[in-house]
This record gives sequence, C-alpha cells and structure tokens, in this order.
Amino acid sequence: MIDSGHGEPTSGIILVDKPSGVTSHDVVAAVRSSLGMRRVGHAGTLDPMATGLLVIGFGQATRLLTVIVGHDKTYRATMRLGLGTTTDDADGDLLPVRPGAAPRADELTAHGLQGLIDRCFTGWIDQVPDAFSAIKVKGRRAYDLARAGQEVRLEPRRIRIASFHLLDFRRVVLSDEDIRVVDADVEVTCSSGTYIRALARDLGEQLDLGGHLTALRRIRVGPFDLENPDLASKALSGQVVPNTYRNRQGQTVVRSRMVLDCDRQGMLDASLDLAQAARMTMPVMSLDADQAARVANGGFLDLPVVRPTAALAGPAGKQRLAAILVPGPRGGAKPDVVFHPED
Repeated sequence: MIDSGHGEPTSGIILVDKPSGVTSHDVVAAVRSSLGMRRVGHAGTLDPMATGLLVIGFGQATRLLTVIVGHDKTYRATMRLGLGTTTDDADGDLLPVRPGAAPRADELTAHGLQGLIDRCFTGWIDQVPDAFSAIKVKGRRAYDLARAGQEVRLEPRRIRIASFHLLDFRRVVLSDEDIRVVDADVEVTCSSGTYIRALARDLGEQLDLGGHLTALRRIRVGPFDLENPDLASKALSGQVVPNTYRNRQGQTVVRSRMVLDCDRQGMLDASLDLAQAARMTMPVMSLDADQAARVANGGFLDLPVVRPTAALAGPAGKQRLAAILVPGPRGGAKPDVVFHPED
C-alpha cells in the first residue's frame, strides 16, 4: 500500500455500506473526521433513505472518482405501485389515490408487470430526473428548489437499463388507509445518471396507479460489488446517531449523523491503494522510466490509447499510479490526470 513514509496511506479508496437516514455528505464528513484530512469525496450520491455501497476516495484518489462514477451500477429496490409521493420515495408525503386505482392494482400480475418493464423500461430510454435530485439548476441543487416550493423543470436524459428484473410481487393492503397496492421487489442494473425513484414514478404512471420507492439499496458500482466476498469484507459500516447543535440563527437543531464502526487505523487497513483501484476500474499499461518522467511533466506519449487508461510506473510488485492517459488530439496519449509519488 502506498504510504507517506510513516507506514500510513495518504491516498486510497474506501468502500462504505451506508445506513439509511444519513446523506452521502454525512458519510464523507465521517470519513473526513476519522482520517483527519479534508480531501475526501464520493463517487455517486445515495439518497438519505437508501442504503448500500458508497465509494469514497481520499487524498489523490479523489481524482479517480470521476472515472469510477461513470461505471454502471446495480440496485435492489421495492417499488410500491398504487400510491405516489411528493418525492417519489418513502420520505415524501403521500399523494391522493387515483380514481379506479384499486381495481387496476388488483388486475396487475407479476407476468404483466415484467412484460411492461421489458417493453418500456429496458435498453436505452429517456428519463426525466427526479425534481428532488442533486442536479444543479442555475447553480442551485434541484432538491433545494423543490423543498423551497419552487417549480423544477429538468430535461430528459438518455440512460441505459441493462437489466430490470422482478424478484418478488406482493399484494398489500395498507390498513390505516384501506388502500390496495402492489409491492414489487426489483433488481436494476443501469448506466450512471439513472434515478431509481424516477423508474418507480414512471412505472406507476404507465400503469395509471402512481408509484414510489419504499426501499433502495445499491449493491454495486462498476467493479466494486458488495456481493464479492473479498470486497464485502473491506466495506465499512456505521451507526446513525442524533447530532444536536445551534445554527447561525441561534436555534437548536437536531439532525442525524454517521459514526463509523471502526477507528482510523481500521479504515486505512481496509482501503485500496491507487494502483489497486486503478487496475479495477480501467485498462492499465506500464511505463518505463523515461515515459514516466515525460508524463510527470505533462508530456504526450506515442502509445495506443482509446479510452481512459491507468499508467503504472515502477518495478513489478511496487508499481504506483503515475497518470490517467486519454487519447491525444492527433493520436497517441496525453496525461489527463497526473499523480505524484507518495512514498
């Protein structure tokens, strides 16, 4: 593992299994506090309600996150068909039941639902992101505008649903309201930028039932898979605890924060170094000493590169990540990101 000369890594990738009830920023804050460093980021936001894999980078590894975030992802979710909410998930307020929704829900079958998914929600589709997404609109997050009561209009985006499978199909009667709904457990593998909440919303629209998420868990981001035992053993967990503080207006505020289940050393021991993470996320090539020196100074190389490629330098067994190479404007390869030696 690359270290600072004191036996501790200064850059790396950490896998966190996020609990429900905290934001992705809360997880970053917990890691930042435990490591005692400010340079920490994540590869892809998870909603507060959601659980599962959050890929965290610290030190120079934050520069790898732009590559990692572009990988496809796999989610498991429960979509409740028969009711919509203001946020398209369980954190929002319930919308009125649509006229005639109950008999339509009763007529829906697992076979019919999977057929609709296969016809309309698999392959390349256009999706309007959720109004409560983190997308910026004129410099402000969409969810901030939506929570302030402002109308948010987002343009459709082209996304790819590689697979969308129904795992379970249950008829449920919500006793408090005597509302008949269908709970569909699904597994979705999709391109970066896909909103699972929006899939639930749009599936409900197609059925004229309304729909929202009641549970969401991310199990994979590219090569980082919580169902891989070796990687799952490295994933850090944490607890959600109340945090009381005074805001700038002098008001007492209570909100949730995350406390990691391991100490700083445990976190460092579980981290992947830059070379390990790069090998997992993109093609790699080895540079000789002259090539490594040229790349370190921003020089181009006469090497065949067709997409972002990790350039490793140093002797076998001790290679370090020197740069991420991309195709040059006239052929060859140019360094898009340069990584400085840390040992």
